[in-house]
Amino acid sequence: MPRPFWSGQVQISLVSFGIKLFAATEAKSEIRFHQLSRKSGERIKHQKVSGDEERMEKSDIVKGYEYRKGEYVTIEPEEIEHLRIPSRHTLEVAQFVDSDEPGPEFFERPYFVVPENDVQAEAFAVVRKALQETKKIGLGKIAFGGREHLVALSAPKEDKLAGMMAYTMRYAEELRDPAEYFGEIKKVSVDEDQLSLAKELIKRKTAKFAPEKFKDEYEAALREMVEAKFKHAPIPHEEPAPKTAKVINLMDALRKSVRGDEAAAATKKGVAKSTGTGSKKGLTLVKSASGKTGRSRKSA
Repeated sequence: MPRPFWSGQVQISLVSFGIKLFAATEAKSEIRFHQLSRKSGERIKHQKVSGDEERMEKSDIVKGYEYRKGEYVTIEPEEIEHLRIPSRHTLEVAQFVDSDEPGPEFFERPYFVVPENDVQAEAFAVVRKALQETKKIGLGKIAFGGREHLVALSAPKEDKLAGMMAYTMRYAEELRDPAEYFGEIKKVSVDEDQLSLAKELIKRKTAKFAPEKFKDEYEAALREMVEAKFKHAPIPHEEPAPKTAKVINLMDALRKSVRGDEAAAATKKGVAKSTGTGSKKGLTLVKSASGKTGRSRKSA
């Protein structure tokens, strides 16, 4: 198991237990670019220099707060480390809220939460079960990475895994006022027929969430381009978007979308049927080089 990102105590009134937090995400991109000199092809190096262009070592650099133009208070790393912040080691749950109350705009990064050791497992399990059955999340604060973060502590809906989740959250003052952006949107009346078609379109395209189906196509395109340059092959370019028939109005667009989805579903159903138990024994569908599909009899 990797090293925990944070470890400390969860404090709920007089109840406390130790936990460890592990980052629930990781960077999967394998494409890394470096800065090179266009003339020499050599890699560019970044160096820290003072105002008089003197090269500085890391040990010679200190943090400074400008309290007046050109005048600074210097802060040593150990002084920051010894700040008196209780949340550095304790996540004190200040309140509980309904799990669906905070909007998604408040959530930042997810973390896996596990009990610190077997001794802490009982209290951990009781609080986890209580959060599940009450459908609540706990809000508190912990300090790491040079600031104090608002954190939501929650239990997964399903009981398959015994852990909990924590999410760092944005403070209210970090979010811009939506009225500045939404306030000038023109108010229009919603046509019931259009609404009905839109709801039907959503219904037809609704499926169980399968996160593994969604891939980073940008990463794949970058890799394809890099490999093409390495092999001195033609570089693949973005294909122009296919031209669609001119849509007269929203109702027309909705109708065509629903019909198109119906046709796609029917085609998918027909393919599944032709390759299922209803297909003739000894026959299989094969694709020729021209892309046409024909029949081929299997040898006995």
